[in-house]
Amino acid sequence: MRLDIFLSKQAAYSRKSVLQLISQRQIRVDGVTIDDRCHPVTNFSLIEISGKQVTHSQPARYFMLNKPAGYLSATIDKQHPVALELLEGIEHSGLHIAGRLDRATTGLLIITDDGKWSRKLTEPKQKIPKTYLVETAYALSPDTPQRFTEGIYFGYEEMTTSPAEIELLDETTARLTIYEGRYHQVKRMFAAVGNRVVNLHRESMGEISLDVNLKLGEFRVLTTQEIDSLG
Repeated sequence: MRLDIFLSKQAAYSRKSVLQLISQRQIRVDGVTIDDRCHPVTNFSLIEISGKQVTHSQPARYFMLNKPAGYLSATIDKQHPVALELLEGIEHSGLHIAGRLDRATTGLLIITDDGKWSRKLTEPKQKIPKTYLVETAYALSPDTPQRFTEGIYFGYEEMTTSPAEIELLDETTARLTIYEGRYHQVKRMFAAVGNRVVNLHRESMGEISLDVNLKLGEFRVLTTQEIDSLG
């Protein structure tokens, strides 16, 4: 979205006032002074005016969804149903997904319009724990816990995952906690040890756990305690 449109919608600035502020070099986006009212921004952008961070004119919204399989973690898609469609009765404008799940994965999905808060939850450097229930195609090898503790090297990113915690529940089921949330990270980690994930379900992100009372496809507003758990 354009900077001037974003500020007029989210922070109640007129486009004329945005132009004046730009000419005075008073607007910064992600630490860079902006000289173009058409500069692209998103809900994740950190916008400052005269040194003060812009806040939404309306209270931020935070939702927990028990995502079913078959839904994309997206706001809109021409081919597949998207998770936001399940938020019946909720105005979708400005909402985004904090920590996506692929189409086949189920479980905890956080949806919000608070970009600063969602960055705390999803940025790898924050090391927020994310716990998954994993079912594999083959028996879990005895060396899997050690391999995951040592970290798995991903050649595409040229990085090694942070030490992960795994609890073996039975021959093909485990509870895994990771601390980054890279692209298809859980599936790639199991592939690296010669296995394949057949079912994946996210149980928690940080101190926010999926509400056991939510059926697949149901959602609720996050509690104040859950929101404040990120500090």
